[in-house]
Amino acid sequence: MRFSLVMPAHNAADRISKALDSVRNQHFKDYELIVICDACEDNTEEIAKQYGAITKCIDAHSDGAARNAGIELAQGEYLLFQDDDDWWLHEFAFGQIDEQLRKLGHPDVLAFSFIWKTWMYAKPRSNTGGTYWTAVWNKTWRRTFVKDIKFRHIPRKSDMYWTQDVLAKNPKICDWNMPLYYYNFVPKEKKNDTKGIST
Repeated sequence: MRFSLVMPAHNAADRISKALDSVRNQHFKDYELIVICDACEDNTEEIAKQYGAITKCIDAHSDGAARNAGIELAQGEYLLFQDDDDWWLHEFAFGQIDEQLRKLGHPDVLAFSFIWKTWMYAKPRSNTGGTYWTAVWNKTWRRTFVKDIKFRHIPRKSDMYWTQDVLAKNPKICDWNMPLYYYNFVPKEKKNDTKGIST
């Protein structure tokens, strides 16, 4: 299997269908969809199962714990991450990622561009010092390279620390200035500042 897509979800019944539609509509079908329902009190899991997702329920109140649970279930060669309120920009995204991985010699990490809620364009590296965004959802990760690295059990922004831990292992990482992902969030503090984007 090529990809395992891991999606943490918390009481997402009112929004997850759009996220899941963007997965189901992909023309590239060599993937598995894993939805981890964390402390859900609604029918998020039932909706996910209707989309053919592998599901697991936990009670951690932590996106990090949910992502760890998803990685434990994953069987794909590469990991993709998606939040329950985000979506892929078009139905060719997975196919394009697969093609680019092959073209680049199968790197450990492939970082791609994304769009976020104010329709601001973000390249794989931020504009502040050329560092990589710490979000996990604008990258593809070789599962065997990252599987032993654990997300921290914190309520939010666990991806910031996890990404730093992965990069500290000196992976073969490639940039790809191709927008594939829609990040449905605007920081409350500075809506026009993209510094420090994370989940």
